Amino acid sequence: MGTRKKGLEFAKHITEIINKSTGFESHLQKVKIVDGGDGACTAELKVDQDHVNLYKFLHGGYIMTLVDLITTYALMSKPCHPGVSVDLSVNFLNGAKLGDDVVIQANLSKVGKYLAFIDCTLKHKKDDLVIAKGTHLKYIKFD
Repeated sequence: MGTRKKGLEFAKHITEIINKSTGFESHLQKVKIVDGGDGACTAELKVDQDHVNLYKFLHGGYIMTLVDLITTYALMSKPCHPGVSVDLSVNFLNGAKLGDDVVIQANLSKVGKYLAFIDCTLKHKKDDLVIAKGTHLKYIKFD
């Protein structure tokens, strides 16, 4: 469920969820949640061997995973159900290589009665060059 925690407290809370996970979220073990709360979540990743494709670039499937989970954490910073995915879309704009530092920023753009819209951007930490932009639509009405 959602939380009203912000900043470092939010980052610690989400990191705890990731570290305790024995399921899919365990794929984020090397992702550092650095900030969040009030509909936002910011994370950082140093691209490691576990994250790259055959050509040593950040794998598109891993980018999709980052968008999926970091946007969900942004939604969880609000007092609502984390929802289920209705649509997940990513545009891949530039590559990130093994060893690059990446910043992932997700922001809740709108919450309606049944749906939440969350945007996400992955950028190079060194120069803010955009790697990918994603949107996540989640169904949140659970009674």
